[in-house]
This record gives sequence, C-alpha cells and structure tokens, in this order.
Amino acid sequence: MSTYRDLAHRGSARATVLRTVGTRERRSHLTAPRVPTVGIDIGGTKVMAGVVDADGAILETLRTETPDKSKSPKVVEDTIVELVLDLSDRHDVHAVGIGAAGWVDADRNRVLFAPHLSWRDEPLRDRLSGRLAVPVMVDNDANTAAWAEWRFGAGRGEDHLVMITLGTGIGGAILEDGQVKRGKYGVAGEFGHMQVVPGGHRCPCGNRGCWEQYSSGNALVREARELAAADSPVAYNIIDRVHGNIQDITGPLITELAREGDAMCVELLQDIGQWLGVGIANLAAALDPSCFVIGGGVSAADDLLIGPARDAFKRHLTGRGYRPEARITRAELGPEAGMVGAADLARLVARRFRRAKRRRVERHERYERYAAQARGLSRTGSTGGAADRD
Repeated sequence: MSTYRDLAHRGSARATVLRTVGTRERRSHLTAPRVPTVGIDIGGTKVMAGVVDADGAILETLRTETPDKSKSPKVVEDTIVELVLDLSDRHDVHAVGIGAAGWVDADRNRVLFAPHLSWRDEPLRDRLSGRLAVPVMVDNDANTAAWAEWRFGAGRGEDHLVMITLGTGIGGAILEDGQVKRGKYGVAGEFGHMQVVPGGHRCPCGNRGCWEQYSSGNALVREARELAAADSPVAYNIIDRVHGNIQDITGPLITELAREGDAMCVELLQDIGQWLGVGIANLAAALDPSCFVIGGGVSAADDLLIGPARDAFKRHLTGRGYRPEARITRAELGPEAGMVGAADLARLVARRFRRAKRRRVERHERYERYAAQARGLSRTGSTGGAADRD
C-alpha cells in the first residue's frame, strides 16, 4: 500500500463500494482475494490496529490510546491514518476495516453516535477513503467481533448465531446464513438496552432497568464497590487487596479473587451470570439462534460466569423441555476479535481495489508502450531527414 500513498483521491465511486456488499457476504467471503488487510478496533481506551491474513492470522499489531472524546473527530482520524501508514510500510495492505464502538448507519459510512468519542453523524468512511489509497469499511465493533467468531472462532459452522459482548456495557450482533443483520438503520444488536427490570437502575442511555445495568463489567464493579463502601464483612478480602482504596476495585481483580475462591466475588459473578442467562432466554424467544457466543472482557471469568448463565437460561427459556436449546459458549478470539473481523470484512471489498489497480497498471503500460513507440518513430524520422540532406 505504501507505494500508493501519494495517489490522489479517485472520486466518490469507492465510497459506495459497501452498499451492495451486505447481500453478498456469504458468497463473497469464499471468493475474496487472499490478501492482507488492516483491521482497526476503536474502543473507549485504546485503538488497536493489525494486519490480518486470509486465514485470520494476525501478522502484526499496533496499539495506542484512544484520543479523548473532547477532541475533534479529525484527531481520531489522524490516529487511524498514522497506524495504517505505519503498518503499510512493512505489509502490502489492500483494504482497511474499522470496528467502531458506536452506532454505524446502514450504508456503513457514518458513525451516528459513539459514546466514548466526539463522533456525531461522522462520515468516517468517506473521510478516511479520501486519505488512504485503499477501500475503507466501517462497522460496529460487535458486528466485526461476531463475524470473526463465525469465520475463525467459536461460531464456525453455525448458520444462526448471536454474539453477546460483555464489557463496560453489553453489545451484540446477529448473524444469519452468513450475513450480519444490521437492521433497517444499521443499529441492530443493541441488546444491552433491553429493559429487564422496570424502574430499575438508571442507565446512561436515559432509561431505567436496562439489561447492561445487571449483567456487565460496570454492574459487576458497582456491586463490589457498594459492598466494600458499606464495610460488609464479605468484602474484607477485596478491601485488603486494594488497601482500602475502593475505586481500585476492577472487574479483572474480582475475577482473579473469584478464581482464588473468594466467596463474595464468586457470588457476584454468579449474579451477573444469572442475569446474563435471563437476557439470553429473552433473545432466544425473539431470534431462535442455534448458538450464543459470549465475548468481551467479562467473559474472561469463563465458567464462573457462563455456568450460571446456562442454568438461568434453562430455567427461563420459553417452552423449555419442548424445544431445542441453543448452545452457549465463550468466544475464542479474545480482545482481537473485533480487529480480525474488521480486517476480514474489509477483504470483501479488496477485490474491487485490485481490479482498479490492475486497470491503472495496464493503462500505464499501454501509455509507456505508446510513448516508446512515439520516441522511436521520432528518432527514425530525424535520422531519415539527416540522410536525405546528405
């Protein structure tokens, strides 16, 4: 890609590449060119970029902090461009895919809203396409993670898959017959804001009782800190671990103590898991998938979380005992899933870039042949004229 860095932007044709890709995803991924692409995962704290091959293997990664959300959108775009250009110095990159933590429109051009960034109806794809000489794809980060798990991870072989990402909040994605279901306006999969407790905890979205207020990293940490602040006897161990600094209680610390057998931390993860199972049962009633893949940072608790989720799912599933039960499994690709999925989805549009590149090369070669022929004729004519004068 670095050899094309100085090429001018070639108009808006490339900006419409993705509008018909969604209906061809299942067919296209099987015939997409086996070329390296860059995936970008933009979260609330970090931007991770990596070069990924056609088999989902990561060839190189770079990480940097996410610019503060008070800064202009261009600052984030500059960060993305620098990472891509850095990677392109060492790899022949053919496309760039971006998984953004926010709402992305159905055309996968604009980031409608990103809670951790200053993007509001930001035409991210068009802006980056104007600065990079390869196609750019933009999608929600949960969609890209689900695609990666379906292609290379825990969801391989599944025709109907739902992914739940448990982090600060809850994200999600739906895949059916090899296609990501984005909805009419591109914002499907916002499972975390289903209401599960009317009048419950206030959610940053403005509503009360959202699912992510009961089954997420924030919910886990909130409950632990409340017990510690109340000086509950069951919290003495975790209070000692943070030397009385309650704000130092984090999700990974709770998981670590639970693995060591701390009764309070085990119980907190069981509570989060039970709420997870309730929400999954609701989704099963609505979507009837064959598999739920659980990803995100909280999923690192593994069976401490997923075991109680399976139990609660079986208890709350509509028609339990008279219908097949979806498989519930932990994601396999870890924190790199969003990056890998973004890169693989970008590969679907790399073919068009390769064709355009080939046509440019062919035009250049024809021009060179014509110019060489013209120079040869010119020299012949000049020699002939001199001979005639003699």
